[in-house]
Amino acid sequence: MTVLVVMGVSGSGKSTVADLLSTRLGWPFMEGDSLHPDSNIAKMESGQPLTDQDRWPWLEKVAAWIEARHAAEEDGIITCSALKRSYRDVLNRRGEGVVFVHLTGERQTLEDRMHKRAGHFMPPEMLTSQLETLEEPRPDEPSIRVPIELSPTAIVDETMKQLERHCTSRTFNRS
Repeated sequence: MTVLVVMGVSGSGKSTVADLLSTRLGWPFMEGDSLHPDSNIAKMESGQPLTDQDRWPWLEKVAAWIEARHAAEEDGIITCSALKRSYRDVLNRRGEGVVFVHLTGERQTLEDRMHKRAGHFMPPEMLTSQLETLEEPRPDEPSIRVPIELSPTAIVDETMKQLERHCTSRTFNRS
């Protein structure tokens, strides 16, 4: 079983890409932001970056969702910024069965996207703290990297191609 963690800084398109991947693959999808406690949402809405202390309970909920997929022998997709290696280690505590889909883009593209979206709790001013916190996945982590400058459909197509190369023992429905 495989759980995809669609990761990246705010504005990278995690929710859009994860939803499209879920439709393409027929896998259950969980919006990771829905697992944040209200205190985290309020803090971000007010323009305050989350601390590690704020993030750990949320990351444990994300990890529990991943673990539940594995226990049920089901594939799944969840969004999570997963900005640091230590966070990704919590999410991939089994050491297998998780692939991080890292959505990457230029700062200007991210800022433009954040200014255009409506109703999201994360203000564009928070992008700097996310970029400063981000630790790119290392070669020893189960990750693939996809540029956000592509259209959402092209991002999903590229993700599928890289996923098949990464998970050589699996075949994925690409239609």
